[in-house]
Amino acid sequence: MLYLVRHGRTAQNAAKVLLGRMDVPLDELGRRQAAALGAVAHLRGASRVISSPLARAFDTAASLGPPVTVEDRWIEIDYGRFDGQELSAAAELWAGWDADLEFRPDGGESLADLGRRVRAACEDLWAEAETADVVVVSHVSPIKAAVAWALGLDDQAQWRLFLDTASITTIGPGRRGPTLRSFNETGHRPGF
Repeated sequence: MLYLVRHGRTAQNAAKVLLGRMDVPLDELGRRQAAALGAVAHLRGASRVISSPLARAFDTAASLGPPVTVEDRWIEIDYGRFDGQELSAAAELWAGWDADLEFRPDGGESLADLGRRVRAACEDLWAEAETADVVVVSHVSPIKAAVAWALGLDDQAQWRLFLDTASITTIGPGRRGPTLRSFNETGHRPGF
């Protein structure tokens, strides 16, 4: 199984700020969410844990128990000049991506670039995940791209997916390849 875990909450997540490549820590609730993820048996028992290089993901991954391997392809999308801005101030960014998946904000990354790097990361992990439990702790955009990969959809699918902090998404083997087993599981998560 391939378990995709979104990192615990940060103060910027709570403030509805675009948090791409900014390297910020988990807030108090995010640390409790990470600890709750560490109590999920199938995550703790994984043969391998992979993390984005950003602290919020790495610290979440470290709570799971197995040693953590950092993999740059699981880093959050680069919002470029929009990084650190409130979500409400990013209308130009959303419009650019709506019009063209190859749209690249100043200093940033396109949704298509994100999709290509995450699809390659998924393909590289798939043979292992078919026979062993692999956990990837990442961010909202790469996890959505991985779900699109599993479902055989293009990168536009991201607009129709919502992913909470400290959520678990599961992709398992099926008769025709990767199969989405669960999405945005949050039952383990403290909400206070």
